[in-house]
Amino acid sequence: MKRKLCFLIAGVLLFGAAASAHHAFNAEYDANKSMRWTGTVTKVEWTNPHARFYIDVKDANGVVTNWNFEMGSTVQLRRQGWTRDSLKLGDQITVDGYPAKDGAKMASAKKVILADGHSVFSETPTDARPADSNHQ
Repeated sequence: MKRKLCFLIAGVLLFGAAASAHHAFNAEYDANKSMRWTGTVTKVEWTNPHARFYIDVKDANGVVTNWNFEMGSTVQLRRQGWTRDSLKLGDQITVDGYPAKDGAKMASAKKVILADGHSVFSETPTDARPADSNHQ
């Protein structure tokens, strides 16, 4: 009986940890505050539960800050035509998105615009896909 109880408690704890790792958008990001960032891609993480990319953004004073942008899951991105190579290190991009509520240099990406003006990601699957952007 003790063994079953231990397994039950362990299962509840593991499930709780996994569930809390995946957050609700509104808990972390400010949907009422859309912003735009322009910078250079420094890192791309093609992982679940959310793919991420990072860009160096220079402010009006020339200070560079690295921003972390969250996207959807890799499955969701693949359905929209993304691949792990859709963004490359050194790409100059503009990102529209929603900043973190806590002031961290983190945001949820709504749309990514390449230097040539093509959109390669957006929050709706009907917008341009990476393959449509001539950036492969």
